Amino acid sequence: MADDRPASVFFFAPFVSSTMAIEPGWIDYNGHLNMAYYHVLFDRAVDEAFGVVGLGPDYMETGRGTTFAAEVHVRYRRELVLDDRVRVTLQLIGFDEKRIHFYSEIRHATEGWVAASSENLSLHVDPMTRRVAPFPEDIQANLSVMLGSHARLPRPDDLGRVIGIPDRSHPRPEAIAFAAAGARVRH
Repeated sequence: MADDRPASVFFFAPFVSSTMAIEPGWIDYNGHLNMAYYHVLFDRAVDEAFGVVGLGPDYMETGRGTTFAAEVHVRYRRELVLDDRVRVTLQLIGFDEKRIHFYSEIRHATEGWVAASSENLSLHVDPMTRRVAPFPEDIQANLSVMLGSHARLPRPDDLGRVIGIPDRSHPRPEAIAFAAAGARVRH
């Protein structure tokens, strides 16, 4: 007698992609990986991670749904060159019935240093209507298991960063207190 229960999923915390190589055409005139290809590496890893959850290419092909990127914040930390091999980690930060919030890091495959980080918000989309739609229950269940596994991880330092140039005309409150105590403030 066949067991009709869905198989449970298991997630490493964080998810770690396969090892990826830097392709020669991705190197720019500065002799390092062009910024656009950091996104390619992140995207390939997202495809792997989402495939484990049930959101892979076959999910789209069957017409159940797909995901679209809604917002991405990338921080470039260290340059990559042609001979580097990388792996991408992915940590699920949260989700609701229509959105997934996750954080990824491109890491050197053998030395472990972080080359870039990426915070992302993706939307679940009905491929027929091209509109945001709720995840099916089985996908939400898989995301719950993944989130439970990833919830034990520390909150990434790069999460929630804001881009901007510090306003030097209005010192930060801690700088004012430091100056009032007689110390020299350096910006």
